[in-house]
Amino acid sequence: MHAPLFFLGNIPWWGWILIFLALVAIRDIFIQRAHTISHNFPIVGHLRYFLESIGPELRQYLVANNREELPFNRTERGWIYASAKNENNYEGFGTDQDIYAQQYIFVNNALIPYKLREDHPNYSDKYFLPCAKVMGQYHNRKKLFRPGSVVNISAMSFGSLSARAVESLNRGAKKTGAYHNTGEGGLSPYHAHGADIIFQIGTGYFGVRDEHGNFSMPKLKRLVEEKSFVRAIEIKLSQGAKPGKGGVLPAKKITSEISEIRHVPMGKDVISPASHTAFSTIEELVGFVEKIAGETGLPVGIKAAIGKLDQWHELARLMKETGKGPDFITIDGGEGGTGAAPPSFADHVSLPWVYGFSDVYRIFKEMDIADRIVFIASGKLGFPAKAAMAFAMGADCINVAREAMMSIGCIQAQACHTNRCPSGVATQNKWLQRGIDVPLKSDRLAQYFDTFRKELLEITHACGYEHPCQFTMYDVDVSVGDRNLTQTLAATYKYNKVKVPFENMQQLKDCPYLGGRDREIH
Repeated sequence: MHAPLFFLGNIPWWGWILIFLALVAIRDIFIQRAHTISHNFPIVGHLRYFLESIGPELRQYLVANNREELPFNRTERGWIYASAKNENNYEGFGTDQDIYAQQYIFVNNALIPYKLREDHPNYSDKYFLPCAKVMGQYHNRKKLFRPGSVVNISAMSFGSLSARAVESLNRGAKKTGAYHNTGEGGLSPYHAHGADIIFQIGTGYFGVRDEHGNFSMPKLKRLVEEKSFVRAIEIKLSQGAKPGKGGVLPAKKITSEISEIRHVPMGKDVISPASHTAFSTIEELVGFVEKIAGETGLPVGIKAAIGKLDQWHELARLMKETGKGPDFITIDGGEGGTGAAPPSFADHVSLPWVYGFSDVYRIFKEMDIADRIVFIASGKLGFPAKAAMAFAMGADCINVAREAMMSIGCIQAQACHTNRCPSGVATQNKWLQRGIDVPLKSDRLAQYFDTFRKELLEITHACGYEHPCQFTMYDVDVSVGDRNLTQTLAATYKYNKVKVPFENMQQLKDCPYLGGRDREIH
């Protein structure tokens, strides 16, 4: 007995390494059959799988140049990180973008910019920038809502994101006066830290579903009555990453808490149905919107990614004829996506935001009802110049998702669907979540939004306007390539934006329906 122990005790450290490698080699050659590379190249074959697992990080830090990477390049990420930390987000020695590339945006500045007076709200508060429209005003909803910020947090569910990430976003939204969309995963305790909430109802009706998984009006009414910070309801028809498929929450991300909030079993992937059970036609959709608005008193809107337009024509016609329908419409771009989605859907199904929005907005403009609706834009628009383009095309608010995630620490590891997000943002792993310092990250979200609004206002003033809602389709040019060189948005997308009624910023500040009143003023 002592001889084997004596022998083992005298093995040098490098000997243990050799023994370990020998065991790995035996396992690779004789035991495992799943991986050909490991079998044919024992030990060293594991290096291939390791490098593959950290591929996104290697490319973004060592391989790709500043403007090359997707979905967000290094320059875009750097601007978000610096803005969130209140650091220098400028660039020197001129732009390194290819300004002659197709789809490049040019904002047309005025000869003489807009000048702030000392009594102007933005003179003392350079971040104040509320929505120019009031949700629910045309339909006379009981509880009208003017978003306190034109930049807000897009729909991301608790479950897709971690508890600490959701809490950081919500606390940050309160500090900056933005609203926070819950996503379809229901209203969690982490959404209840003071920000205005838009409660999203998806096809799974999570949080407001009965025992059979169908929509429950009594549960929605009870939620709205108990949670006064819920300011509007959004019915999700589809989303950018997987339109027509429904949300996907992998089983490995489902905790007992998520199971209780969503009313779903543990151990199984939660796949939302592709369509709603509460309605199946456009007429029934309008009826569903009106029923929810009537029962809750809140503005009610819809969210969709854009493909075929025939049903959008039907919706606009019905709204024109009846005077009923959604108070706001969120248009999601096919380039979006913060969770799990099949590549075939994420890569090919639904239009990018700029094409989808222009198609839909044109329909409501031609029907002469665009002024009734608050249009919300979502799809890689978390940058001031892109936001200016969106406002010029008819958007009234911007929703940001991945950009907001980056402001609280996301590094674009593209592991959202694995439950192994290294930054703790998109995982339910308790250890990884611990790295998120909620007070610090909420400050960074607030600072990113503040910087975003400040720079958007500066671009607005440079163009001679007081509020971004005043942008027109002639204020932004886009490079269309070939011999056309650049054209205005009006010439490119064949419509002119409907003028938004706007008096001045002070009138927005004095609005009794203004949200985000508890925000911190710097």
